[in-house]
Amino acid sequence: MVAALLAGTSLDLAYPEIGWWPVAFVSVTVALWTLRGRSLPAAFLVSLLFGASFYFTHLVWVSKFLGPVPWVALAGLESMLFGAGGVLIALAYRLALSSRGLSTVAPAMVAGLWVLRETVMGSWPYGGFPWARTGLTLVDSPFVAAASWVGTTGLSFLMVFICASVLQALSQRRRRGSIPAVLVVLLTVLIPLFPTEQVGTMRIGWVQGNGPSGYFDAKSAGAILDAQEAASTPLAGRQMDLLVWPEGSVDSDPLRDAETAARLDRLVRDMGAPALANAATQREGHTFNTSLLWGGDGPVQLHDKTNPVPFGEYVPDRWFYEAVAPDLIGLIQREYTPGSNAPVMDVANMRIGLAICFDVIYDDVIRESAMAGAQLYVFQTNNADFRGTDENLQQLATARMRAIETGRTVVNVSTTGTSQIIRNDGTVLSELSVDTTGAQISEVPRHTGITPAVALMPWIGPVLGGASLLALLIATFALRHTRNTGGASRERNNL
Repeated sequence: MVAALLAGTSLDLAYPEIGWWPVAFVSVTVALWTLRGRSLPAAFLVSLLFGASFYFTHLVWVSKFLGPVPWVALAGLESMLFGAGGVLIALAYRLALSSRGLSTVAPAMVAGLWVLRETVMGSWPYGGFPWARTGLTLVDSPFVAAASWVGTTGLSFLMVFICASVLQALSQRRRRGSIPAVLVVLLTVLIPLFPTEQVGTMRIGWVQGNGPSGYFDAKSAGAILDAQEAASTPLAGRQMDLLVWPEGSVDSDPLRDAETAARLDRLVRDMGAPALANAATQREGHTFNTSLLWGGDGPVQLHDKTNPVPFGEYVPDRWFYEAVAPDLIGLIQREYTPGSNAPVMDVANMRIGLAICFDVIYDDVIRESAMAGAQLYVFQTNNADFRGTDENLQQLATARMRAIETGRTVVNVSTTGTSQIIRNDGTVLSELSVDTTGAQISEVPRHTGITPAVALMPWIGPVLGGASLLALLIATFALRHTRNTGGASRERNNL
Protein backbone atom coordinates (compact mmCIF):
# COMPACT_ATOMS: atom_id res chain seq x y z
CA MET A 1 0.00 0.00 0.00
CA VAL A 2 2.82 2.41 0.84
CA ALA A 3 4.62 1.51 -2.39
CA ALA A 4 1.43 2.08 -4.39
CA LEU A 5 0.90 5.51 -2.84
CA LEU A 6 4.47 6.59 -3.53
CA ALA A 7 4.49 5.20 -7.08
CA GLY A 8 1.17 6.83 -7.95
CA THR A 9 2.28 10.21 -6.67
CA SER A 10 5.62 9.99 -8.48
CA LEU A 11 3.92 9.17 -11.80
CA ASP A 12 2.73 12.77 -11.98
CA LEU A 13 6.39 13.82 -12.25
CA ALA A 14 6.60 12.09 -15.64
CA TYR A 15 4.01 14.47 -17.13
CA PRO A 16 4.38 18.20 -17.77
CA GLU A 17 5.20 20.48 -16.05
CA ILE A 18 8.12 18.40 -14.70
CA GLY A 19 8.30 15.88 -17.55
CA TRP A 20 10.73 13.35 -16.02
CA TRP A 21 9.64 10.55 -18.35
CA PRO A 22 11.97 7.80 -16.92
CA VAL A 23 10.01 8.04 -13.66
CA ALA A 24 7.01 6.56 -15.50
CA PHE A 25 8.85 3.28 -16.08
CA VAL A 26 9.73 3.02 -12.39
CA SER A 27 6.20 3.95 -11.30
CA VAL A 28 4.50 1.44 -13.62
CA THR A 29 6.91 -1.33 -12.60
CA VAL A 30 6.17 -0.71 -8.92
CA ALA A 31 2.43 -0.63 -9.67
CA LEU A 32 2.69 -4.07 -11.27
CA TRP A 33 4.89 -5.41 -8.47
CA THR A 34 2.26 -4.45 -5.87
CA LEU A 35 -0.28 -6.66 -7.68
CA ARG A 36 1.74 -9.86 -7.87
CA GLY A 37 0.41 -12.42 -5.41
CA ARG A 38 -2.41 -10.22 -4.15
CA SER A 39 -5.91 -11.43 -3.47
CA LEU A 40 -8.50 -9.76 -5.68
CA PRO A 41 -9.90 -7.46 -2.92
CA ALA A 42 -6.34 -6.49 -1.95
CA ALA A 43 -5.52 -5.84 -5.61
CA PHE A 44 -8.47 -3.47 -5.86
CA LEU A 45 -7.36 -1.61 -2.73
CA VAL A 46 -3.73 -1.33 -3.82
CA SER A 47 -4.66 -0.11 -7.33
CA LEU A 48 -7.22 2.27 -5.86
CA LEU A 49 -4.50 3.83 -3.71
CA PHE A 50 -2.14 4.09 -6.67
CA GLY A 51 -4.87 5.66 -8.81
CA ALA A 52 -5.97 8.08 -6.09
CA SER A 53 -2.44 9.28 -5.32
CA PHE A 54 -1.90 9.89 -9.04
CA TYR A 55 -5.22 11.37 -10.15
CA PHE A 56 -5.76 13.60 -7.14
CA THR A 57 -2.28 15.03 -7.80
CA HIS A 58 -2.41 15.15 -11.59
CA LEU A 59 -5.92 16.63 -11.84
CA VAL A 60 -5.72 19.17 -9.03
CA TRP A 61 -6.18 21.89 -11.66
CA VAL A 62 -9.85 20.88 -11.92
CA SER A 63 -10.48 22.53 -8.55
CA LYS A 64 -9.56 25.94 -9.99
CA PHE A 65 -12.85 26.11 -11.90
CA LEU A 66 -15.61 25.17 -9.48
CA GLY A 67 -13.76 24.24 -6.31
CA PRO A 68 -12.97 20.87 -4.73
CA VAL A 69 -16.20 18.96 -5.44
CA PRO A 70 -15.66 18.43 -9.23
CA TRP A 71 -12.00 17.59 -8.57
CA VAL A 72 -12.91 15.00 -5.94
CA ALA A 73 -15.67 13.58 -8.15
CA LEU A 74 -13.50 13.22 -11.27
CA ALA A 75 -10.34 12.02 -9.53
CA GLY A 76 -12.39 9.69 -7.34
CA LEU A 77 -14.16 8.12 -10.31
CA GLU A 78 -10.88 7.67 -12.21
CA SER A 79 -9.35 6.08 -9.11
CA MET A 80 -12.22 3.60 -8.78
CA LEU A 81 -11.92 2.58 -12.42
CA PHE A 82 -8.16 2.27 -12.04
CA GLY A 83 -8.70 0.03 -9.04
CA ALA A 84 -11.08 -2.21 -10.98
CA GLY A 85 -8.48 -2.63 -13.70
CA GLY A 86 -5.95 -3.68 -11.08
CA VAL A 87 -8.13 -6.67 -10.19
CA LEU A 88 -7.82 -8.03 -13.74
CA ILE A 89 -4.05 -7.56 -13.73
CA ALA A 90 -3.75 -9.32 -10.37
CA LEU A 91 -5.82 -12.19 -11.72
CA ALA A 92 -3.48 -12.45 -14.72
CA TYR A 93 -0.50 -12.66 -12.38
CA ARG A 94 -2.23 -15.30 -10.28
CA LEU A 95 -2.80 -17.45 -13.36
CA ALA A 96 0.78 -16.89 -14.55
CA LEU A 97 2.14 -18.05 -11.20
CA SER A 98 0.01 -21.19 -11.46
CA SER A 99 1.10 -22.14 -14.96
CA ARG A 100 4.60 -22.06 -16.43
CA GLY A 101 3.15 -21.78 -19.93
CA LEU A 102 1.15 -18.68 -19.05
CA SER A 103 4.12 -16.99 -17.42
CA THR A 104 5.77 -16.52 -20.82
CA VAL A 105 2.85 -14.46 -22.14
CA ALA A 106 2.05 -12.74 -18.85
CA PRO A 107 3.81 -9.44 -19.76
CA ALA A 108 1.79 -9.11 -22.97
CA MET A 109 -1.44 -10.01 -21.16
CA VAL A 110 -0.74 -7.50 -18.38
CA ALA A 111 0.08 -4.76 -20.89
CA GLY A 112 -3.13 -5.50 -22.79
CA LEU A 113 -5.20 -5.33 -19.62
CA TRP A 114 -3.57 -2.00 -18.74
CA VAL A 115 -4.56 -0.71 -22.18
CA LEU A 116 -8.07 -2.11 -21.72
CA ARG A 117 -8.39 -0.06 -18.54
CA GLU A 118 -7.22 3.09 -20.34
CA THR A 119 -9.66 2.41 -23.19
CA VAL A 120 -12.63 2.01 -20.85
CA MET A 121 -11.69 5.10 -18.84
CA GLY A 122 -11.38 7.02 -22.10
CA SER A 123 -14.88 6.18 -23.25
CA TRP A 124 -17.09 5.79 -20.14
CA PRO A 125 -19.04 7.35 -18.49
CA TYR A 126 -20.40 10.37 -20.38
CA GLY A 127 -17.96 9.84 -23.23
CA GLY A 128 -15.03 9.13 -20.93
CA PHE A 129 -11.93 11.14 -20.09
CA PRO A 130 -8.91 9.91 -22.10
CA TRP A 131 -6.57 12.27 -20.26
CA ALA A 132 -3.14 11.22 -18.93
CA ARG A 133 -2.77 7.98 -20.85
CA THR A 134 0.52 6.41 -19.82
CA GLY A 135 1.98 6.70 -23.32
CA LEU A 136 1.78 10.51 -23.10
CA THR A 137 4.68 10.49 -20.62
CA LEU A 138 6.96 9.52 -23.52
CA VAL A 139 6.38 12.65 -25.63
CA ASP A 140 9.89 13.92 -24.80
CA SER A 141 11.55 10.51 -24.80
CA PRO A 142 13.54 8.58 -27.43
CA PHE A 143 10.50 6.29 -27.79
CA VAL A 144 8.17 8.94 -29.17
CA ALA A 145 8.62 8.28 -32.92
CA ALA A 146 6.86 4.94 -32.39
CA ALA A 147 3.65 6.91 -31.78
CA SER A 148 3.43 7.54 -35.53
CA TRP A 149 3.11 3.76 -35.95
CA VAL A 150 1.05 2.63 -32.95
CA GLY A 151 -0.38 5.83 -31.46
CA THR A 152 -0.51 6.86 -27.82
CA THR A 153 -2.41 3.70 -26.88
CA GLY A 154 0.22 1.54 -28.55
CA LEU A 155 2.93 3.41 -26.65
CA SER A 156 1.11 2.63 -23.40
CA PHE A 157 1.11 -1.06 -24.34
CA LEU A 158 4.82 -1.12 -25.24
CA MET A 159 5.76 0.75 -22.08
CA VAL A 160 3.83 -1.54 -19.76
CA PHE A 161 5.11 -4.60 -21.64
CA ILE A 162 8.70 -3.45 -21.01
CA CYS A 163 7.98 -2.88 -17.33
CA ALA A 164 6.17 -6.22 -16.94
CA SER A 165 8.97 -8.12 -18.72
CA VAL A 166 11.67 -6.57 -16.52
CA LEU A 167 9.63 -7.28 -13.38
CA GLN A 168 9.15 -10.89 -14.41
CA ALA A 169 12.87 -11.34 -15.15
CA LEU A 170 13.75 -9.89 -11.74
CA SER A 171 11.21 -12.01 -9.89
CA GLN A 172 12.38 -15.21 -11.61
CA ARG A 173 16.06 -14.20 -11.43
CA ARG A 174 16.49 -15.19 -15.05
CA ARG A 175 18.46 -12.85 -17.30
CA ARG A 176 16.91 -14.41 -20.39
CA GLY A 177 13.53 -13.19 -19.19
CA SER A 178 14.59 -9.62 -19.91
CA ILE A 179 15.29 -10.35 -23.60
CA PRO A 180 11.75 -9.43 -24.77
CA ALA A 181 11.99 -6.10 -22.95
CA VAL A 182 15.39 -5.36 -24.51
CA LEU A 183 14.09 -6.20 -27.99
CA VAL A 184 11.02 -3.98 -27.58
CA VAL A 185 13.16 -1.13 -26.24
CA LEU A 186 15.50 -1.38 -29.22
CA LEU A 187 12.64 -1.60 -31.71
CA THR A 188 10.80 1.33 -30.16
CA VAL A 189 13.87 3.56 -29.95
CA LEU A 190 15.25 2.74 -33.39
CA ILE A 191 12.03 2.87 -35.39
CA PRO A 192 11.92 6.09 -37.46
CA LEU A 193 9.06 8.54 -37.65
CA PHE A 194 6.52 7.36 -40.23
CA PRO A 195 7.02 9.60 -43.27
CA THR A 196 4.23 11.80 -44.54
CA GLU A 197 4.66 13.89 -47.67
CA GLN A 198 5.01 17.65 -47.44
CA VAL A 199 2.89 19.26 -50.14
CA GLY A 200 3.49 22.93 -49.45
CA THR A 201 3.01 25.49 -46.72
CA MET A 202 0.30 27.75 -45.35
CA ARG A 203 0.88 31.20 -43.86
CA ILE A 204 -1.09 31.34 -40.63
CA GLY A 205 -1.46 34.34 -38.38
CA TRP A 206 -2.23 33.34 -34.79
CA VAL A 207 -3.21 35.53 -31.90
CA GLN A 208 -3.16 35.04 -28.13
CA GLY A 209 -5.25 37.93 -26.85
CA ASN A 210 -4.83 37.19 -23.12
CA GLY A 211 -8.20 38.73 -22.38
CA PRO A 212 -10.50 38.07 -19.40
CA SER A 213 -11.51 34.65 -20.72
CA GLY A 214 -12.18 32.70 -17.52
CA TYR A 215 -15.71 31.66 -16.60
CA PHE A 216 -15.67 33.82 -13.48
CA ASP A 217 -13.32 36.59 -14.70
CA ALA A 218 -14.59 40.12 -14.11
CA LYS A 219 -15.32 41.48 -17.57
CA SER A 220 -17.66 43.69 -19.52
CA ALA A 221 -19.56 42.63 -22.62
CA GLY A 222 -17.21 42.33 -25.57
CA ALA A 223 -14.03 42.50 -23.48
CA ILE A 224 -12.60 39.27 -24.92
CA LEU A 225 -13.30 40.35 -28.49
CA ASP A 226 -11.70 43.73 -27.72
CA ALA A 227 -8.55 41.98 -26.45
CA GLN A 228 -8.32 39.76 -29.51
CA GLU A 229 -8.78 42.67 -31.90
CA ALA A 230 -6.15 44.75 -30.14
CA ALA A 231 -3.65 41.87 -30.13
CA SER A 232 -4.26 41.26 -33.85
CA THR A 233 -3.46 44.83 -34.91
CA PRO A 234 0.27 44.20 -35.63
CA LEU A 235 -0.71 41.61 -38.26
CA ALA A 236 -2.88 43.95 -40.31
CA GLY A 237 -1.87 44.14 -43.95
CA ARG A 238 0.71 41.37 -43.72
CA GLN A 239 0.39 38.44 -46.09
CA MET A 240 -1.33 35.39 -44.64
CA ASP A 241 -3.73 32.68 -45.75
CA LEU A 242 -5.64 32.43 -42.46
CA LEU A 243 -5.94 34.28 -39.16
CA VAL A 244 -6.56 31.99 -36.16
CA TRP A 245 -8.12 33.06 -32.88
CA PRO A 246 -8.57 30.72 -29.89
CA GLU A 247 -11.64 29.14 -28.35
CA GLY A 248 -14.00 31.68 -26.79
CA SER A 249 -12.37 34.53 -28.68
CA VAL A 250 -15.75 36.11 -29.53
CA ASP A 251 -17.95 36.61 -26.49
CA SER A 252 -21.23 37.16 -28.34
CA ASP A 253 -22.99 35.17 -31.03
CA PRO A 254 -22.00 36.63 -34.41
CA LEU A 255 -24.74 34.62 -36.08
CA ARG A 256 -27.33 36.62 -34.11
CA ASP A 257 -25.54 39.85 -33.21
CA ALA A 258 -25.19 42.13 -36.24
CA GLU A 259 -22.63 44.40 -34.55
CA THR A 260 -20.34 41.48 -33.73
CA ALA A 261 -20.69 40.16 -37.28
CA ALA A 262 -19.78 43.59 -38.65
CA ARG A 263 -16.65 43.70 -36.46
CA LEU A 264 -15.55 40.31 -37.80
CA ASP A 265 -16.22 41.47 -41.37
CA ARG A 266 -14.02 44.50 -40.73
CA LEU A 267 -11.33 42.31 -39.16
CA VAL A 268 -11.18 40.11 -42.25
CA ARG A 269 -10.92 43.15 -44.55
CA ASP A 270 -8.14 44.67 -42.43
CA MET A 271 -6.18 41.42 -42.27
CA GLY A 272 -6.68 40.53 -45.91
CA ALA A 273 -7.43 36.90 -44.97
CA PRO A 274 -10.31 34.86 -43.57
CA ALA A 275 -10.42 34.44 -39.80
CA LEU A 276 -11.05 31.28 -37.80
CA ALA A 277 -12.79 32.49 -34.65
CA ASN A 278 -14.84 30.75 -31.97
CA ALA A 279 -18.02 31.61 -30.11
CA ALA A 280 -21.04 30.12 -28.42
CA THR A 281 -23.74 30.04 -31.10
CA GLN A 282 -27.44 29.29 -30.98
CA ARG A 283 -29.11 27.47 -33.84
CA GLU A 284 -32.40 25.60 -34.03
CA GLY A 285 -32.94 25.86 -30.29
CA HIS A 286 -29.52 24.44 -29.36
CA THR A 287 -26.30 26.02 -28.10
CA PHE A 288 -22.99 24.98 -29.64
CA ASN A 289 -19.33 25.67 -29.02
CA THR A 290 -18.59 26.74 -32.58
CA SER A 291 -15.52 27.49 -34.65
CA LEU A 292 -16.44 29.85 -37.48
CA LEU A 293 -14.44 30.41 -40.65
CA TRP A 294 -15.33 34.04 -41.30
CA GLY A 295 -15.05 35.52 -44.77
CA GLY A 296 -15.40 39.13 -45.81
CA ASP A 297 -19.16 38.91 -45.66
CA GLY A 298 -20.14 36.52 -42.89
CA PRO A 299 -19.43 32.91 -41.96
CA VAL A 300 -18.22 30.53 -44.65
CA GLN A 301 -17.97 27.25 -42.69
CA LEU A 302 -18.83 26.08 -39.17
CA HIS A 303 -17.59 23.32 -36.90
CA ASP A 304 -19.23 22.55 -33.54
CA LYS A 305 -17.32 20.93 -30.70
CA THR A 306 -17.89 17.19 -30.81
CA ASN A 307 -17.48 16.40 -27.11
CA PRO A 308 -18.67 19.18 -24.77
CA VAL A 309 -17.16 18.72 -21.32
CA PRO A 310 -19.54 17.11 -18.78
CA PHE A 311 -20.07 19.39 -15.77
CA GLY A 312 -18.17 22.16 -17.54
CA GLU A 313 -20.05 22.81 -20.78
CA TYR A 314 -23.17 20.85 -19.95
CA VAL A 315 -24.61 18.83 -17.09
CA PRO A 316 -25.62 15.25 -17.94
CA ASP A 317 -28.63 14.00 -16.00
CA ARG A 318 -29.02 17.49 -14.58
CA TRP A 319 -32.16 16.55 -12.67
CA PHE A 320 -30.17 14.04 -10.60
CA TYR A 321 -27.10 16.15 -9.88
CA GLU A 322 -29.17 19.23 -9.05
CA ALA A 323 -30.90 17.14 -6.39
CA VAL A 324 -27.49 16.13 -5.00
CA ALA A 325 -25.68 19.50 -5.19
CA PRO A 326 -28.12 22.22 -6.34
CA ASP A 327 -25.91 25.22 -5.51
CA LEU A 328 -22.90 23.84 -7.34
CA ILE A 329 -24.79 22.61 -10.41
CA GLY A 330 -26.68 25.88 -10.54
CA LEU A 331 -23.40 27.68 -11.27
CA ILE A 332 -23.06 25.78 -14.55
CA GLN A 333 -25.34 27.63 -16.92
CA ARG A 334 -23.77 26.24 -20.09
CA GLU A 335 -25.71 23.56 -21.91
CA TYR A 336 -23.78 22.91 -25.10
CA THR A 337 -25.05 20.36 -27.59
CA PRO A 338 -22.54 17.95 -29.20
CA GLY A 339 -21.74 18.89 -32.77
CA SER A 340 -22.21 16.59 -35.74
CA ASN A 341 -20.43 18.50 -38.52
CA ALA A 342 -17.01 17.28 -39.64
CA PRO A 343 -13.89 18.74 -37.94
CA VAL A 344 -12.40 19.99 -41.22
CA MET A 345 -12.50 23.22 -43.19
CA ASP A 346 -11.27 24.30 -46.63
CA VAL A 347 -9.21 27.48 -46.85
CA ALA A 348 -7.80 28.64 -50.19
CA ASN A 349 -7.82 25.10 -51.61
CA MET A 350 -6.09 23.80 -48.48
CA ARG A 351 -7.79 21.58 -45.90
CA ILE A 352 -7.29 22.00 -42.15
CA GLY A 353 -8.34 19.67 -39.35
CA LEU A 354 -9.90 21.04 -36.17
CA ALA A 355 -10.26 20.19 -32.50
CA ILE A 356 -11.78 22.56 -29.95
CA CYS A 357 -10.12 22.45 -26.52
CA PHE A 358 -10.56 19.01 -24.88
CA ASP A 359 -11.64 17.48 -28.20
CA VAL A 360 -7.90 17.08 -28.76
CA ILE A 361 -7.86 14.08 -26.39
CA TYR A 362 -10.46 12.10 -28.36
CA ASP A 363 -9.01 9.82 -31.03
CA ASP A 364 -12.14 9.78 -33.18
CA VAL A 365 -12.06 13.57 -33.71
CA ILE A 366 -8.40 13.53 -34.73
CA ARG A 367 -8.80 10.52 -36.99
CA GLU A 368 -11.87 11.90 -38.76
CA SER A 369 -9.92 15.00 -39.78
CA ALA A 370 -6.96 13.01 -41.08
CA MET A 371 -9.14 10.60 -43.02
CA ALA A 372 -11.01 13.57 -44.53
CA GLY A 373 -7.77 14.91 -45.99
CA ALA A 374 -6.62 17.47 -43.40
CA GLN A 375 -3.11 18.69 -44.26
CA LEU A 376 -2.49 20.39 -40.90
CA TYR A 377 -4.35 20.83 -37.61
CA VAL A 378 -5.63 23.89 -35.80
CA PHE A 379 -6.47 23.38 -32.12
CA GLN A 380 -8.36 26.25 -30.48
CA THR A 381 -8.49 26.25 -26.71
CA ASN A 382 -9.25 28.39 -23.66
CA ASN A 383 -7.15 27.59 -20.60
CA ALA A 384 -8.07 30.71 -18.64
CA ASP A 385 -10.07 28.79 -16.03
CA PHE A 386 -6.89 26.92 -15.07
CA ARG A 387 -4.42 29.80 -14.75
CA GLY A 388 -1.54 29.06 -12.43
CA THR A 389 -1.71 25.29 -13.01
CA ASP A 390 0.01 22.89 -15.40
CA GLU A 391 -3.25 22.01 -17.20
CA ASN A 392 -2.25 23.89 -20.34
CA LEU A 393 1.09 22.07 -20.47
CA GLN A 394 -0.59 18.69 -20.04
CA GLN A 395 -2.91 19.57 -22.92
CA LEU A 396 0.03 20.74 -25.02
CA ALA A 397 1.71 17.36 -24.51
CA THR A 398 -1.36 15.80 -26.10
CA ALA A 399 -1.22 18.31 -28.98
CA ARG A 400 2.45 17.45 -29.58
CA MET A 401 1.63 13.74 -29.55
CA ARG A 402 -1.15 14.36 -32.08
CA ALA A 403 1.36 16.00 -34.43
CA ILE A 404 3.52 12.86 -34.26
CA GLU A 405 0.62 10.41 -34.54
CA THR A 406 -0.83 12.10 -37.61
CA GLY A 407 2.37 13.33 -39.29
CA ARG A 408 0.86 16.83 -39.43
CA THR A 409 1.88 20.26 -38.18
CA VAL A 410 -0.30 21.49 -35.31
CA VAL A 411 -1.27 25.11 -34.64
CA ASN A 412 -2.38 25.22 -30.98
CA VAL A 413 -3.82 28.63 -30.05
CA SER A 414 -4.98 29.50 -26.53
CA THR A 415 -6.70 32.57 -25.11
CA THR A 416 -4.16 32.95 -22.29
CA GLY A 417 -1.42 30.46 -23.29
CA THR A 418 0.58 28.52 -23.85
CA SER A 419 0.19 28.70 -27.67
CA GLN A 420 2.54 26.81 -30.00
CA ILE A 421 3.25 25.83 -33.57
CA ILE A 422 4.29 22.18 -33.43
CA ARG A 423 6.11 20.35 -36.23
CA ASN A 424 5.06 16.87 -37.30
CA ASP A 425 7.94 15.40 -35.28
CA GLY A 426 6.63 17.00 -32.07
CA THR A 427 9.22 19.76 -31.84
CA VAL A 428 8.09 23.34 -31.27
CA LEU A 429 8.51 25.78 -34.15
CA SER A 430 7.22 28.87 -32.32
CA GLU A 431 5.62 29.70 -28.96
CA LEU A 432 3.74 32.37 -27.02
CA SER A 433 4.13 31.84 -23.28
CA VAL A 434 1.31 31.72 -20.78
CA ASP A 435 -0.28 35.00 -19.62
CA THR A 436 1.23 37.02 -22.45
CA THR A 437 -0.34 38.94 -25.31
CA GLY A 438 1.07 38.30 -28.75
CA ALA A 439 0.53 37.67 -32.43
CA GLN A 440 2.70 35.94 -35.00
CA ILE A 441 2.63 34.75 -38.59
CA SER A 442 4.14 31.32 -39.24
CA GLU A 443 4.91 29.44 -42.44
CA VAL A 444 3.29 26.14 -41.56
CA PRO A 445 4.14 22.94 -43.51
CA ARG A 446 1.27 20.92 -44.96
CA HIS A 447 1.43 17.12 -45.22
CA THR A 448 -0.56 14.30 -46.78
CA GLY A 449 -0.59 10.57 -46.11
CA ILE A 450 -2.18 8.38 -43.45
CA THR A 451 0.11 7.10 -40.71
CA PRO A 452 -0.37 3.60 -39.25
CA ALA A 453 -1.27 5.28 -35.97
CA VAL A 454 -4.24 7.04 -37.59
CA ALA A 455 -5.31 3.90 -39.43
CA LEU A 456 -5.19 1.83 -36.23
CA MET A 457 -6.73 4.37 -33.84
CA PRO A 458 -10.22 2.82 -33.56
CA TRP A 459 -8.93 -0.71 -33.11
CA ILE A 460 -5.61 -0.82 -31.31
CA GLY A 461 -7.06 -0.31 -27.82
CA PRO A 462 -10.06 -2.62 -28.18
CA VAL A 463 -8.02 -5.32 -29.96
CA LEU A 464 -5.10 -5.35 -27.51
CA GLY A 465 -7.39 -5.03 -24.50
CA GLY A 466 -10.03 -7.43 -25.79
CA ALA A 467 -7.47 -10.07 -26.76
CA SER A 468 -5.89 -9.91 -23.30
CA LEU A 469 -9.28 -10.14 -21.59
CA LEU A 470 -10.24 -13.09 -23.77
CA ALA A 471 -6.93 -14.81 -23.00
CA LEU A 472 -7.51 -14.19 -19.31
CA LEU A 473 -10.98 -15.76 -19.44
CA ILE A 474 -9.78 -18.78 -21.44
CA ALA A 475 -6.87 -19.32 -19.07
CA THR A 476 -9.16 -19.05 -16.05
CA PHE A 477 -11.58 -21.67 -17.34
CA ALA A 478 -8.78 -23.93 -18.58
CA LEU A 479 -7.02 -23.84 -15.22
CA ARG A 480 -10.27 -24.49 -13.38
CA HIS A 481 -11.03 -27.42 -15.69
CA THR A 482 -7.54 -28.81 -15.13
CA ARG A 483 -7.93 -28.59 -11.38
CA ASN A 484 -11.36 -30.21 -11.46
CA THR A 485 -10.09 -33.01 -13.70
CA GLY A 486 -7.04 -33.53 -11.53
CA GLY A 487 -9.15 -33.62 -8.39
CA ALA A 488 -11.50 -36.20 -9.92
CA SER A 489 -8.54 -38.37 -10.98
CA ARG A 490 -7.02 -38.30 -7.52
CA GLU A 491 -10.37 -39.24 -6.01
CA ARG A 492 -10.70 -42.26 -8.31
CA ASN A 493 -7.16 -43.31 -7.47
CA ASN A 494 -7.90 -43.09 -3.76
CA LEU A 495 -10.95 -45.27 -4.21
